[in-house]
Amino acid sequence: MLLTGPEGLKALTTAYENGRALPGFVAYNLETVQGIVAAAEANPDHPVLIQAGAGPFKHAGREPLMRLALDAATASSAALGVHLDHSRDLDEITACLRAGYTSVMVDGSHLPFAENIALTREAVRRARDHGAWVEAELGALAGDEDVSTNATATATAMTDPAQAAEFVAETAVDALAVAVGNVHGFTATPVRLDLDRLSAIHTTVPVPLVLHGASGLPEDQLLGSLARGVAKINVNAELRRAYLQAVSAQLPTALPGSDVVSLWSAGRDAVTKAASRIITQLTQTKLP
Repeated sequence: MLLTGPEGLKALTTAYENGRALPGFVAYNLETVQGIVAAAEANPDHPVLIQAGAGPFKHAGREPLMRLALDAATASSAALGVHLDHSRDLDEITACLRAGYTSVMVDGSHLPFAENIALTREAVRRARDHGAWVEAELGALAGDEDVSTNATATATAMTDPAQAAEFVAETAVDALAVAVGNVHGFTATPVRLDLDRLSAIHTTVPVPLVLHGASGLPEDQLLGSLARGVAKINVNAELRRAYLQAVSAQLPTALPGSDVVSLWSAGRDAVTKAASRIITQLTQTKLP
């Protein structure tokens, strides 16, 4: 069931009101989409986002991956949104909205503050015409969302609470992705979030916050973010690692018979298992 219109935004705001988080899982191909959907169907009481966005489009193509994610969500018994992740292109945003995406992320974090506001305001205007909600980003995350390892956060790139309040007021955005020490991908040493900064942002910003780079984040840090207004968590590297480890383990058995189906199945099942664990963690664990 595709979470269109008010139902899509309600999934986010309900998570926010209950101190929980809406999981956003990044999909790259058929098997990762299937794995995410299967995890959502195994946890039917908790909405989930399939994030088919700008990075994965480079691999699969925008139209094929867009249609795959939307068709899978529509056909599923689970409550699923389809979300455009990390888009800097208004034409891309418009194409996804017209196709039926339930939410979009406009990423102007690389721009000067005023230009980020202008870009985000226009994305919000376009999204309103299609009944979709909008996530934006203020502050810059280290690392590449598709391949990053051992990225390091810098204090100068973190979200400023006062700017965040102005940004949300000027753009009317529905959710704000923040940089508070989180990074894209895994790191050799555990990431420590600036929870004081996150608290300050939560105090000044009246909309749900979003945490990118949650793969491998220690549980106390993850739960600490939920207690401070984070209501959407993006997970990418953790699913990629699960997929690749499963495929690697299956490869010696698959090679003699050129059994690609067993590889794809192993990867898909690993994504389902990893996503299910994360759904449980984000929706059922008691906050401190």
